Amino acid sequence: MDTKGKVIKCKAAIAWEAGKPLCIEEVEVAPPKAHEVRIKVVATSLCQTDAHIIDPKFKATLFPIILGHEGAGIVESIGPGVTNFKPGDKVIPLYAPQCKKCKFCLSPLTNLCEKLSKVKDPVADQELMEDRTSRFTCKGKPIYHFMGVSTFSQYTVVSDFKLAKIDDDANLERVCLIGCGFSTGYGAAINTAKVSPGSTCAVFGLGGVGLSAIMGCKAAGASRIIAVDINSEKFTKAKALGATDCLNPRDLDKPIQKVITELTNGGVDFALDCAGGSEAMKAALECTTIGWGSCTFIGVGVGDNGLNIFPVDVIMGRTINGTYFGGWKSVDSVPKLVTDYKNKKFNLDALVTHTLPFERIHQVFDLMNQGKCIRVIITM
Repeated sequence: MDTKGKVIKCKAAIAWEAGKPLCIEEVEVAPPKAHEVRIKVVATSLCQTDAHIIDPKFKATLFPIILGHEGAGIVESIGPGVTNFKPGDKVIPLYAPQCKKCKFCLSPLTNLCEKLSKVKDPVADQELMEDRTSRFTCKGKPIYHFMGVSTFSQYTVVSDFKLAKIDDDANLERVCLIGCGFSTGYGAAINTAKVSPGSTCAVFGLGGVGLSAIMGCKAAGASRIIAVDINSEKFTKAKALGATDCLNPRDLDKPIQKVITELTNGGVDFALDCAGGSEAMKAALECTTIGWGSCTFIGVGVGDNGLNIFPVDVIMGRTINGTYFGGWKSVDSVPKLVTDYKNKKFNLDALVTHTLPFERIHQVFDLMNQGKCIRVIITM
């Protein structure tokens, strides 16, 4: 049946309010407007950010909302003015826009886009399309978008500057991870920290982002990679992906930063915090060597007050970096990352611990909250 220009009825997982399980509902997905693309989502995954957004401690979320931002699918139809996509194209929706026209997109110094400069919070504020309306309706009510992507729906609508066309033979049940977790961690090591050959690294937090950061450190030629997590069950996977040492702060009789400093004769060259929260951020900064130590913040802790920086922490030569989507210019870089995966330059398969159908999305949240998974592929 030809659906172009028509409203599509499908299933989506809606968060009606904070702190409550998602509800799978029938939604209506409107046709794409100018410079928009409607996509049939084939596979998606759950990222910690999706859970953060519905945490009662996170005050910025507007409800009801369709979450999901790590997905891949096939173009169903295009709106007026869309020239780079056609029905049938395989694509990855992107929460990190790249308009290719603004001063940020034209600069080699950043992967941010002017579209993001218009919002206060790049996670919480992309809740509507460019015309400030929603393409989702449920029970007669408009439903908010999430990060301009909303992949927890069998169909979604995104702006054409937030979409990457990928190879026709790409495995959507794997490359969907390039939409967030893998790209963020891997790119943080390669693009933002710029890990150098022979260097020492510490990675805090061994979820999908942290393990991807380990993969990035290894690809960059680091000689020693210290993996840190309070869940020791993740250490086997970390070592398989390149970690040389694994430490659980709860098993130590002194602060983790002191242990790492002692192990590395003064501190690591690079630290990457993928856990978030002031305690992990402080440890990551303090475990770097004076003189040239580099600390990159990637994770965000819900309800945390952040880190107080003392001048002496940086006056002695340490630097602090932040990264968004791993520093990749999204529309340009994602297709290349998909090709790199096909050419076996990195192993996305190692990040996948489960594959479950969309109807069991509640179980996916349970697995993540219990620390029993890395990435779960949700088939739509």
